[in-house]
Amino acid sequence: MPSEPFNGAKLALLCDDQVLVYQRDDKPDIPWPGLWDLPGGGREDGETPERCALRELEEEFGLVLEEARLTWGRRYPPRQPGYLPSWLFAGELHPAEIAAIRFGDEGQHWQLMRLADFLAHPQGVPHLQTRVQDYLAERQGS
Repeated sequence: MPSEPFNGAKLALLCDDQVLVYQRDDKPDIPWPGLWDLPGGGREDGETPERCALRELEEEFGLVLEEARLTWGRRYPPRQPGYLPSWLFAGELHPAEIAAIRFGDEGQHWQLMRLADFLAHPQGVPHLQTRVQDYLAERQGS
């Protein structure tokens, strides 16, 4: 059964108190040029939100994770009229997976950034910072 239409999906992948991020290319024709972003991207070929996020992770970082590794997910309404909803998922990364990262050709570089630093970073993608805060608040409450 196909999932509801959506624009794309992002991943907040944590290892202890750090989150996997990358710095976007600094091109004026892309959204959020040069800012710190989370893995993920746009939907292709009717895929589910989970499959979209995990495919993008493999393309961008060379990591293959099973859907069961996603421990949280939320659908967010469109940020602008005429756009589709998007998703944020969260999960854990193991040190061996971090060592296996093979960064693709999108973005300038990647790093593990302390969660607090990402959330407060003036060069973080603002709506993703807010969404990661949503995840952390729910995780604290459970």
